[in-house]
Amino acid sequence: MVGADTAWIIVATALVLFMTLPGLALFYGGLVRARNVLSVFMHCYTIACAMSVAWLAFGYTIAFGPGGSGLWGGLDKMFLNGVTADSLAGTLPEVLFFAFQMTFAIITPALIVGAYVERANFAFVVTFSTLWMLLCYAPVVHWIWGGGILSDGGIFGETGVRDFAGGIVVHETAGLAALVIAVFLGARANQTTPPHNPGFVMIGAAMLWVGWFGFNGGSQLAADGGAAMALTVTHISAATASLTWALWERIKYGKSSMVGLVTGTIAGLASITPASGFVGPIEALIIGAIAGILCQEAVKLIRNKLKIDDTLDVFAVHGVGGIFGTIMIAVLGQGTWAAQLGGITIVGIYTVVVTSTLVVIVKAIFALRVDEETETTGLDLAQHGERAYDMSS
Repeated sequence: MVGADTAWIIVATALVLFMTLPGLALFYGGLVRARNVLSVFMHCYTIACAMSVAWLAFGYTIAFGPGGSGLWGGLDKMFLNGVTADSLAGTLPEVLFFAFQMTFAIITPALIVGAYVERANFAFVVTFSTLWMLLCYAPVVHWIWGGGILSDGGIFGETGVRDFAGGIVVHETAGLAALVIAVFLGARANQTTPPHNPGFVMIGAAMLWVGWFGFNGGSQLAADGGAAMALTVTHISAATASLTWALWERIKYGKSSMVGLVTGTIAGLASITPASGFVGPIEALIIGAIAGILCQEAVKLIRNKLKIDDTLDVFAVHGVGGIFGTIMIAVLGQGTWAAQLGGITIVGIYTVVVTSTLVVIVKAIFALRVDEETETTGLDLAQHGERAYDMSS
């Protein structure tokens, strides 16, 4: 099965990159005003490039290097030192394992983009994202997936934190970081403008759905029944959450929106991610059904009650969804309550502390927020010298 495993993870790697480029870029880009869509594309594309280089230099060795401790992997594999085409990680070529994990390191900070669109300074975005991936994301990867303190045999005993594809590692960290940045930034000057292109939103969400098969199915790291089941339950949860989100909108507001429907898709995908290697179709149906309502109510809580302008609801959808799915692993008897809740708490505290510290440091060098005039005229022209749409041509 070695050849089959390699072939499947090559495909999965491409699918996960497809989630960010162009899936997430289109999903987020369609949700903002027309004058800011290119800035969203620029953020997502630049983050993909910068995280690739940073993962090669330091990220991979911090997460998976063999020479460290329970807290980090050490620096033995900086710039893939000692890794050749013949090196193996399990049944896979190690360079392929590196590439697959690199696509996770790309999309995690890219998810945070949704919290600060339309008002964050580009230099801050690139600098913060790079440091955050190295100092927050990569260590958490090591703790849970790299044999660190939260894995089997770590601080929670023989059974460590169960997180199949990133409920804690990806979605909780990104969601909490988004919330922290949104608090530091403050609200947008104009929060009432509707999405400029709901068509982009649907297309981007559809690409994310397809790419998520590589995200969850690929996390099996093998071409076998486990990968097939992970892929299947991912699809069931996404479909169910889409329907319950739309139904809940219909009950509350009298109409089901297309943007709401596809946001439900993302909520179902985020919620099943940590559990996708441990549950079957019925459990996925339950997780998706709850996620569509739970995440929608979280959006309302954060926007209307807490008054936090997490622009594209990163924490409500990804953070709440990932945490919910992680807890459901314990509810369904596939992990211990101590490990699941303990992992959420430890990673949550670490993420908030590191994110807050990095925001303070980086904004002392680069402005966190653009000036009022730039925010009014739009980031596309002011920061990048381009417009997405030239109505005169």
